[in-house]
Amino acid sequence: MELIPTALSRHDDGKLRIEWSDGSVRIYTPAKLRAICPCATCREKRSATSGESPKPRLLPVLSIAETQPIQVTRMRPVGNYAYNIGFSDGHDSGIFTFDFLHEVGQSPEAA
Repeated sequence: MELIPTALSRHDDGKLRIEWSDGSVRIYTPAKLRAICPCATCREKRSATSGESPKPRLLPVLSIAETQPIQVTRMRPVGNYAYNIGFSDGHDSGIFTFDFLHEVGQSPEAA
């Protein structure tokens, strides 16, 4: 059975709610979606930081956007299989397939 979103909404707290064609409902926090972005750059960064590497000697400099709570700023359909999600930190290259989104979402009871 092909899973497709049937309804999409945003809660006042910024969480996304997607209703799926199988009748399930999933909740997504913008911070989690940003952290698991499937784009090549984000996957590479996660791989690089998952290994044992020396700690940087200097603290990183953060942009103003990086100091604010992350928000989803837009979601554009990609064909009939995914969404391209843009975030408030300017990142917008992740393509989130419907199967991936369904898998990583939380049920409303767990959220």
